Amino acid sequence: MVAQPLFRRQELAYRTQYAELKERALSMDALLPGTPGYLSLKDGTGQAYWYRVYYSVPGTRHEDLVGRANDLKAEQEMRDRIAFADWMAVQVSLLRKLGFQVADKKVARVLVELHNRGFFAAGLTMVGTLAYMAWLNELGAITRSARTLDIDLARRQPLKLSAPTSFLQTLEATQLPFCQVPGLPSATPSTSVKLPGVEGLRVDVLAPGSPLGTIIPIPELAWFAQAIPFYDYLLEDSHPAAFLAGGHCIPVKLPHPGRMVWHKLYSSTRRTGFPEKAVKDRIQAVTLAAALVEYDASALKQSLEVAPPELRSAAATLGKTVATALTAHPEAADVFSDCL
Repeated sequence: MVAQPLFRRQELAYRTQYAELKERALSMDALLPGTPGYLSLKDGTGQAYWYRVYYSVPGTRHEDLVGRANDLKAEQEMRDRIAFADWMAVQVSLLRKLGFQVADKKVARVLVELHNRGFFAAGLTMVGTLAYMAWLNELGAITRSARTLDIDLARRQPLKLSAPTSFLQTLEATQLPFCQVPGLPSATPSTSVKLPGVEGLRVDVLAPGSPLGTIIPIPELAWFAQAIPFYDYLLEDSHPAAFLAGGHCIPVKLPHPGRMVWHKLYSSTRRTGFPEKAVKDRIQAVTLAAALVEYDASALKQSLEVAPPELRSAAATLGKTVATALTAHPEAADVFSDCL
């Protein structure tokens, strides 16, 4: 039986379309949360005011004051921002149909709030499955749509925020009903928040450290993070990028894709109690490796050269498994073999 490729390449015209959207999104200081909305003129106590009317989260209508009716500058600026948001939503919808990875509106609402408050610019990095989805788009790779109920965020060193900002209050500002996830044991501070329900979106904060699960204070966020071994390696060379969610293209920061490959392979060998998550990590690692090799084979090699010995050892133990997964990508298989 002929091995099936792990991904197929986006056409150049579509990659160019994505690049243009990303370039314009990265140039914006702030994005409008929720749907683009529209302007509505309302009379107050003897004075008329412009409001932006929109849905901040699915099913929740909201109105934001723009300015007085005679404030032509404020009115035009908001009309321009709404027009840009409309254009962005159309572009994201088209890219979704072309096979680009796009997360849902709740994910978008969280990431837009973090972006607007400067978290990503200050050094916060998006990791996990969302980072994998983002790199597939960045590398122009089409594969089965990924799905996750988590937003994983990581901090390597103190964030360069202009002032301390409460992480919990930031998520509460999304108007989504997040609740703190109790720590284990009960006296342990929370490192996560979650929406109600079995499939409610969860937001986790992670940081380099050992042993796994150690609680690390994040003073500038008035919050705590869960320690993950070798995250100092994963986060050392993070890149500005973008992520598609809802109707938004959101500026974020991502780990280097090569470092993600090796760390995910390592993680898959440590998930002894969660075999389905181990498989997911390996699939994501080999798919990302295959896409990266077509784009820049040296990046995969260079990222392993500076990897801790434990990561190199984990990759070596998975040599046959990875080689089998890369059967339809002989160049990537050869690069992987040469690395080890």
